Amino acid sequence: MTARATTRPLGTVTRGTTNPNRLRRMDRWIAATHGAELRRAADPVAVDLGYGAAPWTAVELLTRLRTAAPHARVVGVEIDQGRVAAALPYERDGLTFRHGGFEVPVPGRPLLIRAANVLRQYDEAEVAAVWQRLCARLAPVDPSTGSRGGLLVEGTCDEVGRRHVWVALGPEGPRTVTFATRLGSLERPSDLAERLPKALIHRNVPGEPVHAFLRDFDRAWAAAAPYAAYGARQRWLRAVRDLRADWPVVDGPRRWRQGEVTVRWAALAPRS
Repeated sequence: MTARATTRPLGTVTRGTTNPNRLRRMDRWIAATHGAELRRAADPVAVDLGYGAAPWTAVELLTRLRTAAPHARVVGVEIDQGRVAAALPYERDGLTFRHGGFEVPVPGRPLLIRAANVLRQYDEAEVAAVWQRLCARLAPVDPSTGSRGGLLVEGTCDEVGRRHVWVALGPEGPRTVTFATRLGSLERPSDLAERLPKALIHRNVPGEPVHAFLRDFDRAWAAAAPYAAYGARQRWLRAVRDLRADWPVVDGPRRWRQGEVTVRWAALAPRS
């Protein structure tokens, strides 16, 4: 008798905690910055990797992506078979659920993989290999069409989605880091440090770029204190404008007004 080979999903089970609207800031950023790629594609597939104990984030991702790309499809992927079974009643046109992990068990090469609050439980030393594996599953860059290829968005947020930091990666590797917050809840920009993704959270120490960035952001925020009379949004806008003098901010006022700022990964990458 020949033993039948079995393939186990790659990764470990997460805590699975999730809440409706928890990932709204990330979703809206994806729709705004990656929507054109999704619209151009004949079959725009997005993967919600490690969606957790309830399928809310996958359901919401489909709704938000379709505001930018009406034909987008979402596949929720979970390593816990019981969570997949619980999500199946929520399947509908454009939304399916599958058992799997970092191997991303979907046909072809997706245009988006979102992995929110998934790597938090892993060691920092494991992140690079996971990123490489997931980036290898993305749709490739196609210079003939101007396509930048697929996008991996990996990051962490608090339980209700008020504070969120994520890294955006293309097939070639990390591109940017985005800091996003509900401005009314922010005392200072460095409050976001507790939500840094695993690749950066242990690097928020003197001598590391991300520490210097948050220090400078706090200084710009303090200098912009007079603008607080016009509201937290105006203070944030002023602080980010000042921050641009020393840091490669890649977005503009439209995104800043949402309580976001995006910086090139190379400027914040760990030194060793």
